[in-house]
Amino acid sequence: MNYSINNVTDVADCNVLLSWAAKEKADLNFKKLSDERLTARYATTAAELDADLQVIMAEIAATDTVIAMLPEGSSREDAMNKKTRLEYKKFLLEVRKESNGVVALLEKEADLAGVINQLSEIDAFINLVETRKRDLTA
Repeated sequence: MNYSINNVTDVADCNVLLSWAAKEKADLNFKKLSDERLTARYATTAAELDADLQVIMAEIAATDTVIAMLPEGSSREDAMNKKTRLEYKKFLLEVRKESNGVVALLEKEADLAGVINQLSEIDAFINLVETRKRDLTA
């Protein structure tokens, strides 16, 4: 970005800008670390949710097969109750997948990329102000 650095005419102003930029950079580094950890956790969680969902769907299919073969009675009712519990587990996993699944992982990765871009911009800003400060003291 083009900054109007030539408007800075005092070394003290450069020091104020450098202090502000250092604080911003520290905040962004902390956010980057936090986003990196969240991204890693989301990656693990997304894979676990997908695996758990596949298991539940297989159990539901197996239970459907059992229900189809059982005669009316308590065993069939037990199997139907089991299927209802499995469908509820599937529902809960799908809800968790929305907030912790692959989509959430991609959102976190995008957040992390944005922070990395901001850090690059702050570094460029610091270099620009340091260069101006050197020019003013020369």
